[in-house]
Amino acid sequence: MTRAIMLQGTGSDVGKTVLVAGLCRLFANRGVRVRPFKPQNMSNNAAVAEDGGEIGRAQWLQSLAARVPSSVHMNPVLLKPQSEIGSQIIVQGKVWGHAKGRDYQALKPQLLGAVLESFATMRAGTDLVIVEGAGSPAEINLRRGDIANMGFATRANVPVVLVGDIDRGGVIASLVGTYHILPEEDRRMIRGYLINKFRGDVSLFAEGIEAIGGFTGWQCHGVVPWLKAASRLPAEDSVVLERLARGSAGALKVAVPVLSRIANFDDLDPLRAEPDVDLVFVRPGERLPADAALVVLPGSKSTIGDLLDLREQGWDRDIAAHMRRGGRVIGICGGYQMLGRMVYDPLGIEGTVTETPGLGLLDIETEMAPEKTVRNSLAVSKEYDVPLSGYEIHLGVTTGSDCERPSAVIDGRPDGAISPDGRVMGTYLHGLFGSDAYRAKLLASFGLAGERMDYRASVDAALDDIARELEKVLDPAWLDSLVH
Repeated sequence: MTRAIMLQGTGSDVGKTVLVAGLCRLFANRGVRVRPFKPQNMSNNAAVAEDGGEIGRAQWLQSLAARVPSSVHMNPVLLKPQSEIGSQIIVQGKVWGHAKGRDYQALKPQLLGAVLESFATMRAGTDLVIVEGAGSPAEINLRRGDIANMGFATRANVPVVLVGDIDRGGVIASLVGTYHILPEEDRRMIRGYLINKFRGDVSLFAEGIEAIGGFTGWQCHGVVPWLKAASRLPAEDSVVLERLARGSAGALKVAVPVLSRIANFDDLDPLRAEPDVDLVFVRPGERLPADAALVVLPGSKSTIGDLLDLREQGWDRDIAAHMRRGGRVIGICGGYQMLGRMVYDPLGIEGTVTETPGLGLLDIETEMAPEKTVRNSLAVSKEYDVPLSGYEIHLGVTTGSDCERPSAVIDGRPDGAISPDGRVMGTYLHGLFGSDAYRAKLLASFGLAGERMDYRASVDAALDDIARELEKVLDPAWLDSLVH
């Protein structure tokens, strides 16, 4: 029978995503047929699964770690926060509806059937499914109708291992507190715990492990050190933007305004990984750096809302000054739409504001439409005549005279636009910078010659590094018990 284990956290951002990815690679390297699964994710970082439809980027990464094709059934419910209309609800890859937070709580029981159906699909023909929870099971105010943590675990009868983050402090209290706050039905699902992000001498935590065991009776399955290789993986949630390191001093400076509904910002990860690129994420209240050579406008889940936010921050004036200094701008997806003269939303798909002027850097305009484009794509850069591969997830149709100078040809179709002077470019293709050949040509146009890194290979190597580290520190008997 296919086995399954679920990693739940004592809180958000405790490292569950990386641990699931590392375990998927660990077992894949042992020849085990393993798949990831996350019942419910909330993220504007989405991917297009190989069987069509949207899933969280984290589950796409975990499928890469497991060396299996990605599937919409790996993340059957994806919530994509928008503006005042709440979140878009994606079910098994397709738009299911929209709801605000309180309304969604009432809708969750309707989604449990799809979650269990997808879980059954993932179990078929595999040896092990590694499930990732969301947030914390101790949020008992959200327990009724839960499909993300213990509500799923109890219905699917999947044992749980808790993950505690020692780096943020209070890990003993968070584990013991979770034990005491959970009802017995949920508590009996827990088979042990992991300590994550440990720095220093593990032996110094021996008394802590003894104390946790005394309070809970749970077994510690391992103390995981701070995994340096995790920094080479694509970022999952916008919370990591607060911690992203800057590049090397004196390098090419690339500025990225952090919009309120920023989406698919892992598009920037290949640039961040380049040692001679200083990628600066500009937070609200900060100015775009005057010495930036390139400004990148990333994707957005609410183009009109983020245009209004961009102006409120004064970044439109910063971008205008950047252009006067001879700078360059690249817009991706929602960022591309912002570069035009106008954005229209006559049906109110994004919210109550139905039109707003764009930045006017491209002679284009966009009209939002209910049909959503979701597909993996192969393309060719018209700027540099190099192959591209990526994906499209967007609403809206963009037209205008600058579209006569497309930035790419995607699956035989012209895409995007380039300004007459070549300093402004927009595209709907996510994953643009992940093309090593394109990235090399782009950086060379700024005077950074030389061989570029193989980004995809670096991600794959990071997954192997994490798997090897986990193999060293996790209880071998526990690992064996997951598949025997």
